[in-house]
Amino acid sequence: MKKQRFDKAFIQDYQETSEGYLTVNAPITRPGVFPYMRADGSLKMEAKLPEELFSSTTVQSAQAKPVTDDHPSEPVTTANYKQYAKGMTHTDASVKDNKLWVSFTITDAALIQKVKSGKRELSIGFLSDVRDEPGEYAGQRYDSVQRNIEINHLAVVEKGRAGPEVAIRGDSAAFMIDSDDKGGMKKMKYKIDGVEYEVDAAVKQFIEAQAARLDAAQEKAKEYDTLQGKYDALDAQLKKKEKELEEAKKNTLSADELDKKVNERIELITSAKPLLGDSFDFTGKTEREIKEAVIQNVKPDFKGDGKSDEYVNAFYDATVGVVTERGFSSDGANQLKNIGGANQPSAVEEKKKQRMSIKNLNKSK
Repeated sequence: MKKQRFDKAFIQDYQETSEGYLTVNAPITRPGVFPYMRADGSLKMEAKLPEELFSSTTVQSAQAKPVTDDHPSEPVTTANYKQYAKGMTHTDASVKDNKLWVSFTITDAALIQKVKSGKRELSIGFLSDVRDEPGEYAGQRYDSVQRNIEINHLAVVEKGRAGPEVAIRGDSAAFMIDSDDKGGMKKMKYKIDGVEYEVDAAVKQFIEAQAARLDAAQEKAKEYDTLQGKYDALDAQLKKKEKELEEAKKNTLSADELDKKVNERIELITSAKPLLGDSFDFTGKTEREIKEAVIQNVKPDFKGDGKSDEYVNAFYDATVGVVTERGFSSDGANQLKNIGGANQPSAVEEKKKQRMSIKNLNKSK
């Protein structure tokens, strides 16, 4: 069911015909977000969107419509036309400067005198489907949208209390909006910190518009905080991955380093195999495990627990050196049980010193 609404504009000038009629060409409405009083007393922001207001149907509805002295309590029809009509709009309705314009002629002597005496505001009476469709237009939030707008009449009304000076001015007209469905401006109640104040509807509209802008800004701030949180989380993940990649690079061998490791492994197995025999399984054994196995083969009482890698390496080098020198194999390994003993020249200590010297030399480089 369509609801009746009233908009206002202001007559800036008019022309008087030879018959005494007044002819006016004025903008009668524009797109925007305006406050309207609902039946339950609440004030809602309703939007007139350009695509609705400037549709061909709405523009044509402004043509050949009655001009009235104030808004009648009902839509103007053929049944009550003689009672309410004081003139008629022309058939030149058009859109210009983002406003709907139409010219009209006032033919009623009483209303003509009122206009000359200062009754200058215009207010369209129209029917529209008011739909709950929250949104934003020109930076202002709205609760509902006026659809299928049909202009019924154009009323000449008294100045509102706020006056055109507080309205939004166009090129030649000031616009304001009624706070109720009867065309007259009235005081509205507005609560601030729990205290109610009486203010003009235009003031209330301005305050609520600012509040809507604040709400919109706060929502945008929340969206920013959410996006910032997501960004920080992704940034932390990225830094973690970069660190992991850096660690992976450190642990990744180059081709030369890999070749060196392979050659060292082959050399170790080649030197250890004569002392360990063909039955020894080198698979999965670390360098230290292989070296400790060789040492224990020739010196069963050897314990590597608590010994440094340098010590084990030196002991192994000494063992292999002595074995190579004497020509022993795994079958005669028991003959080497005194390697590293108290009565034997310490070949192990000599090898250890050599390894430590090479290690310190590499560090200095």
